[in-house]
Amino acid sequence: MLNFDTDRFLRIQSGAIDLADGLRDAVARCLRDGAQNLFFVGSGGAGILMLPAARLLQTRSTFPVHVEAPAELVAGGSVHLGPHSVVVIPSLSGTTAESVEALAYCKSRGATVITLTGHADTPLAEGADHSFVNFAEDDTSCESFYVQSLILALALMQERGEITDYDEVVADLKLLPKLLVDVKQAFEERAERFAAQIQDEPYHIITGAGSTWAEAFYYGMCILEEMQWIRTRPVHAADFFHGTLELVEKDVSVITFKGEDDGRALVERVEAFAPRYTDKLSVFDTAAFELPGVGARTRSLISPVLLATVFERVSAHLEVKRDHPLTTRRYYKRVSY
Repeated sequence: MLNFDTDRFLRIQSGAIDLADGLRDAVARCLRDGAQNLFFVGSGGAGILMLPAARLLQTRSTFPVHVEAPAELVAGGSVHLGPHSVVVIPSLSGTTAESVEALAYCKSRGATVITLTGHADTPLAEGADHSFVNFAEDDTSCESFYVQSLILALALMQERGEITDYDEVVADLKLLPKLLVDVKQAFEERAERFAAQIQDEPYHIITGAGSTWAEAFYYGMCILEEMQWIRTRPVHAADFFHGTLELVEKDVSVITFKGEDDGRALVERVEAFAPRYTDKLSVFDTAAFELPGVGARTRSLISPVLLATVFERVSAHLEVKRDHPLTTRRYYKRVSY
């Protein structure tokens, strides 16, 4: 595979799953200490990657869950944040300025802070009540963060008696790193073809629903916009018909991310509409990816992981075909803002 280190990938994704026992212990301790709500507080892409876990809890658990942007939480506060709050702050670098500020703010309100980072000797890792570190880089962080946050959410539900299959799902997740490599290999030719197909496209509408919305949002904003300077319109499939449909016309690229959860039907509605008005509809369906030994329940939870892993292959080819390295920036961490 193009510019891909299999051993490195396996090490990073296995490392995320190896945090399962520690994450469950931290969640159990927080509940024993009287936790009454949970906040996911992440900046940019790291925050987006928490959305499937947050949505899972908001729809399948009665435990109150809030999703906040760090800068907005610090600026506006929340009456729900206090000594009985658990705050999860993800940051690959462990140094994201808004997140560091949010950590200090949340602790000043008496909250217990759990951080998920890629580096130990950083303000977020060192300042947390419970710090979980799994080294990763931009091309491997999506799967790692998706899995860590999923395990945390499932652990919370298991400890509260809201599910009984935590151990079975985690056992499936332990199979995932090697299976993801196989999925990448099987997708490699399509990834190169798709990169060639979109390399000169000036604009994309990209959509998903349920757990795949996060990956649609992330790939549009953090990869195509930030790393490739390609304009996108990420839109949730539930909102597609409340405005964005008016932008669909001949030669407009529409990309759909279809998973294996309750959001699938919402994406299929877009897929039924788009071909009537554009010949540039691209559909990516996680049901097409083979995962031997992984049950349907787990598959329904990991659709964004699968999409992240195959679109990393698209990105690898896209940067070569466009002669635009994924590390190139004009402003991000280069100028004051």
